[in-house]
Amino acid sequence: MKLDQLNFHHLYYFWRVAKLGHLTRAAEDLHTSQSAVSAQIRQLEERIGDDLFDRVGRRLVLTDTGQLVLAYSENIFGLGQEMLGRLEGRMAGITRLRVGSVATLSRNYQENWIRPLLSDPSLVLTLESGLLEDLIVRLLQHQLDVVLANETVPTDPARPLLCRFLGSQSISLVGPASRWRSQSLRIPEDLEGLDIALPGPRHALRAQFDALCVSAGVTPRLRAEVDDMAMLRLIARDSGWLAVLPEVVVQDELRAGILVTVGHSTDLQERFYAISTPHRHRIEALEHLMNREPSN
Repeated sequence: MKLDQLNFHHLYYFWRVAKLGHLTRAAEDLHTSQSAVSAQIRQLEERIGDDLFDRVGRRLVLTDTGQLVLAYSENIFGLGQEMLGRLEGRMAGITRLRVGSVATLSRNYQENWIRPLLSDPSLVLTLESGLLEDLIVRLLQHQLDVVLANETVPTDPARPLLCRFLGSQSISLVGPASRWRSQSLRIPEDLEGLDIALPGPRHALRAQFDALCVSAGVTPRLRAEVDDMAMLRLIARDSGWLAVLPEVVVQDELRAGILVTVGHSTDLQERFYAISTPHRHRIEALEHLMNREPSN
């Protein structure tokens, strides 16, 4: 089959069914009949020469060929959606930059990273957070321009991604200035039995910290484990406990003298990455941010 023989209308109907997983729901979404949707998909299967779905009870399950066609359909129609969004913004004289950030990433770090963009009157920012895998799906569907993360993503030929290293920072032990001013602790040797708040198990730092404690035979008294860095910042500020985190999370409290740095660890590093797709529309402001020298 040649490209000019591919009916993109049929492919669009297939894409909606594959995304919704149900003929009836797809027909309602497309404002047409179920039989019309079925007919379009049958014609596409005839052109391709293979089945796209298997029926399992009342469910439609993608075949191997269906999975392959869906992967390409996501790019085709995702790019179409991106094009419409770009054109809409262009007509309004704006550029929309859509940034996703993993929920465990410091909001202070994210704000510091995008700060050069805040003075650009022609730029509209869309910022959202979530789980890394969910954000990657939205990135591949061209609903995001870049994802900020504190971990890399596995290499997968089926979903090509670009992962750029933005920089790293050592991790600090902070505590209330009223108790810990002018004191210094080693991480983890001096933490035995001390009340401590830590990043949650999903955070890239947590496994590093736990491994250090096990290696040293040290058991701090865990009082809180927090995925969200904004919440960990509040706990570090108000609980009176020690907290292990990147200093950028509590930069304002450190400047104000509410918290003090009690210790550093060069063995604990948080690394930052910008993840994008190789086929994305180039946005000059984003390219400038991603091509800056990595920070430490």
